[in-house]
Amino acid sequence: MAAPSHKQNVTVSLSPETIRKARILAARRSTSISRLLADQLEMLTGEDEAYEKARRSAVCLMEKGFHLGGTITASREELHER
Repeated sequence: MAAPSHKQNVTVSLSPETIRKARILAARRSTSISRLLADQLEMLTGEDEAYEKARRSAVCLMEKGFHLGGTITASREELHER
């Protein structure tokens, strides 16, 4: 994913316990809380974009329909005889 040319700050409110845990996690990963959050948000938005692309593709295929091969040799009436 290409990095944006301009970054913007966002304020997030977290509980003191979450901040404490995030500091520990960031230190273990040799990064910052800000980078942890940015990476996770980039991952989530990327997954969402991929899901939407796959969903649009699937809907298009369903609208187009599927031809599974073969031919129908019986008439509608023959198929629905009782």
